[in-house]
Amino acid sequence: MRLGGIGMGELLIILFIVLVLFGVGRIGKIGGELGKGIRAFRLGIKDEEKDSSLDGDSTIESEDSDTGDR
Repeated sequence: MRLGGIGMGELLIILFIVLVLFGVGRIGKIGGELGKGIRAFRLGIKDEEKDSSLDGDSTIESEDSDTGDR
């Protein structure tokens, strides 16, 4: 099995080096923090999309009301 040009042997070597450098406990903490960061990023994107869609709707409504007053 090859992922992006990296074979299974290379992946195992990389995993072994990471385990030696960080240890099992720290890898779990790093993974948890990475997951929290990804969730916060996705939540921020959803909030921004929601805000931009609300801003776009209010702009359209205000433009319609402006043309009716003329």
